[in-house]
Amino acid sequence: MPTHALTAKGPASGPGMAGKPLEAAFWMLGAALFIAIGNAMIRHVSGELHPFEIVFFRNLFSLMFMLPWIAAVGLGRLRTGRAGLYASRSATSLVAMLCWFYSVTHMPLPDATALSFTIPLFVTAGAALFLHETVRARRWAAVLVGLAGVMIVIRPDDATLDPTILVMLLHCVAAAITTLQVRALATSDGVMVVVAYMGLFLTPMALVPALFVWEWPSWTALGWLVLLGGILTLGQLAMTRAFKLAPASAMMPYDYARLPFTALLAWPLFGEAMDVWGWVGAGVIAASALYTAHRDAAQSRAERRAAKA
Repeated sequence: MPTHALTAKGPASGPGMAGKPLEAAFWMLGAALFIAIGNAMIRHVSGELHPFEIVFFRNLFSLMFMLPWIAAVGLGRLRTGRAGLYASRSATSLVAMLCWFYSVTHMPLPDATALSFTIPLFVTAGAALFLHETVRARRWAAVLVGLAGVMIVIRPDDATLDPTILVMLLHCVAAAITTLQVRALATSDGVMVVVAYMGLFLTPMALVPALFVWEWPSWTALGWLVLLGGILTLGQLAMTRAFKLAPASAMMPYDYARLPFTALLAWPLFGEAMDVWGWVGAGVIAASALYTAHRDAAQSRAERRAAKA
């Protein structure tokens, strides 16, 4: 699934990490590639299993990949004073994941990927509405431009809207809420701890909706699910590592590599391709999100300077 754990106002780089932008870019590009491959796997396995069941197995096998590390370091390494935040984050992550897995099985992968770029725009709106952060006119204008880009991508006919688009937008809202909750987790806790807690909380949560659509997977599907869990775990680790090495605002441009990666996979595997207007809309969304990230980073620097004065 797309990047939604951190955005422009997410964790800044940790101590000693500020001088590693190239390494951070490498990890972020790797995360984009892993996520694109994982989304293609979700589409493939959805031919046999309901998306909700795929969500459960994705989290189950991701947790299983983390168990050797948990056993090696001991449960003491997982101590945190933010268990409530992890639980809350996992609940909103589950909603985002259910909506995302459903969307990528019912709409073209490149279109879903392009629409996921609106998450930073929803983060900006949420920060203003719920956290009472100052959002000036230029950033609100960027949000409106990004939403115009959404309309270019989906281009509803006769004022009708595909219900899958609404599910996709719900994913973006849930992912934005998740982002607002976890801006500091990657710096206060280690990379492996953040990913491990995600599996520990999400796996039992994801089992509940999966039981309503349960079918036992074939051995072939089970093999794909194991691979999916491994690929997306690598993507989560790579993304979290990138945000440990560099400010999130600097990493956002690399996240947009998911779109060309996805397009390169979707065309030969599923015969899906975005038309010219789809790419135009994706460009508009990306430009507005990048501008929002730039303004967030500039405001954050100004606030730090004012605090030191």
